Amino acid sequence: MRVGRILKSLCVAAVLALGVPGAALAAVVVSSKLSSESAMIGEMIRLLLDAHGVPTVDRMTLGATPVVRKALLAGEVDLYVEYTGNAGLFFNDPGNPAWKDLRKGYELGARLDYTANHIVWLTPAGASNAWALAVRRDVAAVNQLRTMSDFARWVAGGGKVMLACSAEFANAGTLRSLERTYGFTLRSDQMIVLAGGETSATITAAAARTNGINTAMVYGTDGGIAAANLVVLEDDRHDQPVYAPVPTMREAALREYPQVAAIVKPLMESFSRETLQRLNARVQVNGESTESVAQDYLRTRGLLK
Repeated sequence: MRVGRILKSLCVAAVLALGVPGAALAAVVVSSKLSSESAMIGEMIRLLLDAHGVPTVDRMTLGATPVVRKALLAGEVDLYVEYTGNAGLFFNDPGNPAWKDLRKGYELGARLDYTANHIVWLTPAGASNAWALAVRRDVAAVNQLRTMSDFARWVAGGGKVMLACSAEFANAGTLRSLERTYGFTLRSDQMIVLAGGETSATITAAAARTNGINTAMVYGTDGGIAAANLVVLEDDRHDQPVYAPVPTMREAALREYPQVAAIVKPLMESFSRETLQRLNARVQVNGESTESVAQDYLRTRGLLK
């Protein structure tokens, strides 16, 4: 893959640069989106870079996706964590089936972003923050629900499903797509559409069994999932795009500090969906700061002394 060759050439450049005196290099401006997950991973990356002698500037929680993305392309920030599936929107190709596969989506997004913008995608996490359905653990156990195919069987068999979701989820295509892919249909009386429809509200409703709710619209790495004793159903037929966290970095900055690719790699490889759920829970549920969670995780994993 071309991006892999780029990273190798950058590492060679770093070795050559060790013996060449010159002006001090600019600090790496590390940023993030507003979400706690984006900020937490961004803070981990910033701490690791500092620990390895790469100077950084902290510009965390800069804004929503369009704001941070624009800042990266403009050279106002050097690195932030994006999500693989968003490349479908960036490059006006949301229907490409590659986005539904982590590896294919990563490779396509990395190639498109480098070609168009000289943005390099570093190592992605092996987890997705895509929309999903989560069922109360006791209900999942009784009805043997592990995948969306299991859920479709449960619905077709007359299972007492009560879903809490947002209007966007119910009406803007996500639920309908899942229904088509898995061959089930939820009646209007099997859904409660919550005003606002934030996943924190749907998770809370399922945990509290409000109005008989036992299934919640979630994002796959939501921190409230484990605390609410819910089980995320596997998208076993790959209906939804994969949104895997991936550090994206300007090539110009990576040429100055090519070691960043190797520094970030073990961190990103340490993340599973369950790991991110637990870390997000510490921030979203327990109220810990992203900075303290980031430092603790890096030390626990032996990535930071």
